[in-house]
Amino acid sequence: MSQNSSVLFADGVLEASVHYGVTRITLAQSGSDGKPVPCGQLVIPVVQLPAFTNSLMTLLKQIDSKVKQAQQAQQGAAPAVQSEEPAPEAAPGSFRFSG
Repeated sequence: MSQNSSVLFADGVLEASVHYGVTRITLAQSGSDGKPVPCGQLVIPVVQLPAFTNSLMTLLKQIDSKVKQAQQAQQGAAPAVQSEEPAPEAAPGSFRFSG
């Protein structure tokens, strides 16, 4: 990341709008009362929105693939006896998106 970039944590979208060819997506965090609180705004030119969205979809597919691989590896290492509780979903600790 460049020196001018900021890290922003968001766990939802509060609202989105398009004005004069610019998409404005207001990001949200869960507040202390559990209600969404605005935490920043993502601004993307509408002409770039399809490429941006496709990159996010590719990232989501890569995450899904990594989770499935981790689950298969966990099932392969699991004992033959099944417990009544389902195993928690295993997710990779980290990986880099290449898009």
